[in-house]
Amino acid sequence: MLLEVKNLRKDYKRATQQFSAVNNISFSMAQNDFISIMGKSGSGKTTLLNMIAGLLTPTQGKVTINGTNLFELDDKQVSAFRNQYLGYIPQGSSLLPNLTALENIRLPFSLTKRENQSSLNYALQLLEKAQISYLKDAYPANMSGGEMRRIAILRALICQPQLVIADEPTSDLDEESSAQIMALLADIHQQGTGLLIVTHDNDVAGYSQRTLKMSSGRLID
Repeated sequence: MLLEVKNLRKDYKRATQQFSAVNNISFSMAQNDFISIMGKSGSGKTTLLNMIAGLLTPTQGKVTINGTNLFELDDKQVSAFRNQYLGYIPQGSSLLPNLTALENIRLPFSLTKRENQSSLNYALQLLEKAQISYLKDAYPANMSGGEMRRIAILRALICQPQLVIADEPTSDLDEESSAQIMALLADIHQQGTGLLIVTHDNDVAGYSQRTLKMSSGRLID
């Protein structure tokens, strides 16, 4: 099994009260799965993704990827594991404004011991495959929202992860840009990469094989 989420919970305190942003969630996905998670704003979707990506420590439960429990690793080990196995696409604009598209895509390689020339060649291949080679030397300030999102997706792919996690990958995009983003993600999945996305858009969820719904921190039928 590629991913196993078991009894995952994240508690927060608000004034004198405690509440669970994510409340006892369990599910699993195989290597060839494409799963979407839907729910209203505040339902806990992003908190759930951040725990699965190892960016947030749960109050309870575990996340196992390829047999490794993320929360048995220290911070340095989690970062190295995430860099090797996961591609994470956060919500909104996440590119560094002082780097070109090509430099942004290659950024994760700064955390690895892989040869830089290898990352350059692969980044150029990704740009060509996504049909945006013309953006190679462009800075984020000169890109559209859809172009920046595609660069963020390619950055998530540069280390050839087994699982790509995307938080609202089409938010704030027009219909044409959204379709381009989802076509790119669908192609990634068809090549054998597991895909887990959070969305509030039924059309986006329609690309996935399976849809999970969240409400008040829980998965619902």
